[in-house]
Amino acid sequence: MPLDMPDLLDQAHTIAKDAGDAIMAIYARDFSIEEKADKSPLTEADQAAHEVIVAGLEALPGEIPVLSEEHTEGFAGADADGRYWLVDPLDGTKEFIKRNGEFTVNIALIEYGKPVLGVVVAPALEVSYLAAEGVGAFKVEGDGGRRSIHVAGRPAENAIWRVVGSRSHPSPDLAEWLEELGEHEMVPMGSSLKLCLVAEGAADVYPRLGPTCLWDTGAAQAVVEQAGGRVDTLEGQPLSYATPAQHLNPHFIVWGSA
Repeated sequence: MPLDMPDLLDQAHTIAKDAGDAIMAIYARDFSIEEKADKSPLTEADQAAHEVIVAGLEALPGEIPVLSEEHTEGFAGADADGRYWLVDPLDGTKEFIKRNGEFTVNIALIEYGKPVLGVVVAPALEVSYLAAEGVGAFKVEGDGGRRSIHVAGRPAENAIWRVVGSRSHPSPDLAEWLEELGEHEMVPMGSSLKLCLVAEGAADVYPRLGPTCLWDTGAAQAVVEQAGGRVDTLEGQPLSYATPAQHLNPHFIVWGSA
């Protein structure tokens, strides 16, 4: 069944903003922090956003299945058209706990293993990144204005590379990779905003040589790809979502050039 991508993008954005409002209501007060089985933190904001998003997506026509980080056991697989929603209700929980604003709501639509629509909302920063196949990639600021975004392209020879790095997940393999890259400057950032900086041309590359999960990257990958960039594994293949039962991503590089 064909989808109305512009309309679906707007609807997903509205749902993500509603989840962001739920997160910010909790962000404004004291909140509880628990620990998952993998030792990662979990707050009540994660669950509140999950409930808002799942209710919103399930109300949309088409009955597309939802894979959310906060309820992986409820996902039975993609539908007959190879589609499923991929959700991280609160990406950057560590940034949320630190109260530095660098956390996001991520909603992606996957079709036959590829992210074809992505919404990344950073509620504390009042900014959103949106993209869909056939529609383009956009940044939406607090005033609601939507502008097209595009990657910067490969830096000129002898130029200084702008490299996005994680605030909360330093990697021991990164130093060696950066040495091979050449002269560079680091741009620290949390959550899926790292990919979005590449998408809007504010950074040239983001090497991720540490663990991530499908829901950490799907939405922002759609933004990068529709903005003219790419997200490749170390073997040079596009990061794939064709096997959602395998939650962990391989290491990957986000390039601000085709």
